[in-house]
Amino acid sequence: MGTGTRGSGGPRSAVIVGAGMVGLSTAWFLQERGVEVTVVDRAGVAAGASHGNAGWLSPGLAIPLNEPSVLRYGLRSLADPKAPLHVPVTVDPDLWRFLLRFAAHCTWGSWRRAAHAGLPLNQAALDAFDELAANGVRAETHRAPVTALFRDRSDATHLLQELRRMREVGQDIDYTGLEGPDLRERLPQASGQITAAVRLDGQRYVDPGAFTRSLADSVRDRGGVVLDGFEVIETHRSTDQSVVRSSSAETISADVLVLATGAWLDRLSRQWGVRVPVRAGRGYSFTVPTSDPVAGPIYLPEARVACTPYQGSLRVAGTMEFQPPDAALDQARIEAIVDSARPFLTGIDWDRRTDEWVGPRPVTPDGRALVGEVGVPGVYVAGGHGMWGLTQGPVTGRLLAELITTGRRPEPLRALDPLR
Repeated sequence: MGTGTRGSGGPRSAVIVGAGMVGLSTAWFLQERGVEVTVVDRAGVAAGASHGNAGWLSPGLAIPLNEPSVLRYGLRSLADPKAPLHVPVTVDPDLWRFLLRFAAHCTWGSWRRAAHAGLPLNQAALDAFDELAANGVRAETHRAPVTALFRDRSDATHLLQELRRMREVGQDIDYTGLEGPDLRERLPQASGQITAAVRLDGQRYVDPGAFTRSLADSVRDRGGVVLDGFEVIETHRSTDQSVVRSSSAETISADVLVLATGAWLDRLSRQWGVRVPVRAGRGYSFTVPTSDPVAGPIYLPEARVACTPYQGSLRVAGTMEFQPPDAALDQARIEAIVDSARPFLTGIDWDRRTDEWVGPRPVTPDGRALVGEVGVPGVYVAGGHGMWGLTQGPVTGRLLAELITTGRRPEPLRALDPLR
């Protein structure tokens, strides 16, 4: 079915593949600019990483993964099946090529390039959420600090160094050290083993699934179409139209095509000349009841675990597992998160877990997202945000909508060129 034709004033229609935070944000901001949108997804709204993540809107912690210490930590983790970073023993040559490229980017020079590339997204991230909320997206964002807990004061050194480096590249971060009675008063869930904490102010959190579904509802309310169960197996450009074909042979055409398929981005983007690989860095989460309400997000850097108030309970998320995006949930990874987080918190009923989930986060080897036009006019990609697709999704959609409708690339997208 056709959704429009190109006019002299720019594209009138777009088909977006992927109904996660990035794809739906792109659709919403395209609607703001008068473009008719159709969003398709093989499973449904928020079926991937946009559903079960920690829900943090935390530009202060959107720190690139590819720092040298991660490489050293990763090598040590290979021998520990319970480590937060898990690389399974496999003969997958594409995975090992990806990991070698990632290792090559674990330098301070590459890290700084990634940090500078992400900086404009971080600076405008919360403003983009406010724009959505002010114009029909009926889901609340909660303002609360993120509190990082440490069993020894010296354990906070690495996080403080990361925050200082982010400040040096221009990130506005407001953080404070906590100890003793002040720590206990602010966070009674901290166990007796905790001796120090770092509080990051100016952060927020959401129910990620509810927010993404509300965003999809807003797209529909404004005249857009959101189709579930539409698995795209082919894309091509015909004259001045982009065409997608589903596994059931249904086709949709539009003036422009946006590929926003998260960890599955490679499958459709390679034919358009995108050579930067995207792999699934899978994260796990579950929900546990608490004896008392938790006031805000809790970060456990030593365990690499994020905890968030969620529907009257606590969502616990962690692990970076390099497995195929559709692989089954590994119960051992859930148990590893429980074992690593248990010493830090009290009042948590770890044995009454619900909503156990695994989802694939789209990771690039150089720590930079892929956002922009490919070598063929009218075809765009948006993905590769790693752990920060929720935080950076709306601002990514806003910038990409500007590029699509004006033909002028916003400065923040230059470092995210998908053809780099």
